[in-house]
Amino acid sequence: MKKRHLIYIACLSVGMGACSSILKNQNEVADNAWNEYNVGTVIFEDKAPETKGSDIYHRIIPDAESYIKEQARTVLATLYKSPEDSIVPVDKIHYTLEDIEGISAKGGDGGEVTIFYSTRHIEKSFAENDTAKLFFETRGVLLHELTHAYQLEPQGVGSYGTNRVFWAFIEGMADAVRVANGGFDGPNARPKGGNYMDGYRTAGYFFVWLRDNKDPEFLRKFNRSALEVIPWSFDGAIKHILGAEYSIDELWHEYQVAVGDIQA
Repeated sequence: MKKRHLIYIACLSVGMGACSSILKNQNEVADNAWNEYNVGTVIFEDKAPETKGSDIYHRIIPDAESYIKEQARTVLATLYKSPEDSIVPVDKIHYTLEDIEGISAKGGDGGEVTIFYSTRHIEKSFAENDTAKLFFETRGVLLHELTHAYQLEPQGVGSYGTNRVFWAFIEGMADAVRVANGGFDGPNARPKGGNYMDGYRTAGYFFVWLRDNKDPEFLRKFNRSALEVIPWSFDGAIKHILGAEYSIDELWHEYQVAVGDIQA
């Protein structure tokens, strides 16, 4: 398929090793039921065609709409067990390239999603003319933002802007999906110390560790816990998934010992 060939071209510039996880995940998605799932209409709009970042993006992602749909299916397969699950409905994804500060962000609701990607960030990521590095970063950022489009949200604990538990779950899961699909530079990108309430990579690597060491379905069950644990809490979700004998703080301590950040 043409889309697969694009990945191989990017990988060949520096060798296949750097992109092996990308290829693995692409193949997994293509061979399961998610391949026919309607991820919503993708509208790609370049609002900064005169920028260097725009030119670079179009060279590495010549078919943006198809590429975004592929990554959306990777996200869905990570968050949900099957297309029959209770999935957040997404009718439209309006994805834009924009000449602004920042990296990328998701907006919108009610099935109408917007995501921007900064051409300035593209230029910074391509500063060493490393095509594979930029492709890797672009995919990772997209996985994170698409997770925000499809993930379930905690109930009974305020909102993203008013409650840190809500915020930490949302941002931690978005980076967990990125970690789980090879979207970061392995252990090198894992922040040391901190707390799961820090969200993002700190929580994301922890959630993936729980998947790898406690329950292979943890990420999907954790996402679904937003529907089943009300009011939602980290400890409540952990007990719901793993059993009453577990606690979030004890698991965090076990994880920190396991990865070598603290002594037992």
